Amino acid sequence: MDKTQQLQRWRLILGKESEDRLSGMNMLALSEEQDLMDSALAAIYNKSESGGFGGSGSGGSGGGHGPSNPQISRWLGDVRTLFDKEIVKIIQNDAVNRCGLKQLIFEPELLENTEPDINLASTILTLKDMIPKRSKDSVRAFIKKIVEDINKQLEQDIRRAVTAAVNKRAHSPIPSAAALDYKMTIRRNLKHWSPELKTIVPEHFYFFDRGAKTAANKWTVILDIDQSGSMGESVIYSSVVSCILASMSALKTRVVAFDTNIVDLTEKCGDPVDLLYGFQLGGGTDIDKSVKYCQQFIENPRKTLFFLISDLEEGGNRAAFVRRMEEIKSSGVTLICLLALADHGKPYYDENMAQKLSGMGIPCFACSPQKLPELLGQVLRGQEPSVS
Repeated sequence: MDKTQQLQRWRLILGKESEDRLSGMNMLALSEEQDLMDSALAAIYNKSESGGFGGSGSGGSGGGHGPSNPQISRWLGDVRTLFDKEIVKIIQNDAVNRCGLKQLIFEPELLENTEPDINLASTILTLKDMIPKRSKDSVRAFIKKIVEDINKQLEQDIRRAVTAAVNKRAHSPIPSAAALDYKMTIRRNLKHWSPELKTIVPEHFYFFDRGAKTAANKWTVILDIDQSGSMGESVIYSSVVSCILASMSALKTRVVAFDTNIVDLTEKCGDPVDLLYGFQLGGGTDIDKSVKYCQQFIENPRKTLFFLISDLEEGGNRAAFVRRMEEIKSSGVTLICLLALADHGKPYYDENMAQKLSGMGIPCFACSPQKLPELLGQVLRGQEPSVS
């Protein structure tokens, strides 16, 4: 990048006020495309400039109360054309936070032209009770795009990890044609290929243990999900993961949401969007109360995996919460804390509480959701959970 390009970039970063000073450094005028970029950025970041989204010359401090604003739709179109996808997401979120667009994001025409983004989705879910009737379908379609994208990233890996771990333990020496594990039988007998017969002649057959699929032998997975204000991004990921796990017959899955109240959302696990609409983001936090509620679902501690998904900022009785977690772990339950994520994957949590739980042998992971399949596979195989 030469000096001229560097100066032009600084001009875009610093705004119109820097133009005279940079011109004195032999900066060339902005190109037509850069002028469009400058206008798009000024609409969000230059509060002194009139004619913003608010239309009142106040730098867009209000979203307005009329029908959808075509200026914003044009602006979104310009932004999506001029910048790459990751920058578009940043600008969209800044537009919501800086320019009072929380009402306007619920306009159907606007949402149809908005780049799907998990932070924006969590903002919308926080305000979902304010969504006007005319926008409900558009909001749902917007949320669905994000859910489908996360599902594509995680579903196959989660299914593969669970299936491999459960099947590894679920074999029986009792022959049964209906329970024959074809894949393992073929794989283990490849060395017995017969060139004359042009087929494999198995020396040993492998059969699934049909009893391992009974309710008493299934793993129970409990997801206890904090729905306080800091949990937006984690709640979205958790909803998708919950629905994937609930759809697997090898597991019994329970999903509970909490702030200072508790909502059992297990029945909504057929559709991650429906599940997301069951959350009420915001409010306080009483983790101990929710963990106590979840204890009733622990039937076989040795085959129970309990995920607490939270920022661990306990607003209830902290000492009682720690004692309860220790009691559950001592019973044989595998307990894992998945710490809150915010701002595209940055961990956000109470470090003192995380240290206490870790000291008790309860792992607390501030990791990306993409690591969850690895954790699931380790636990279901009886290994100590860890992430690389």
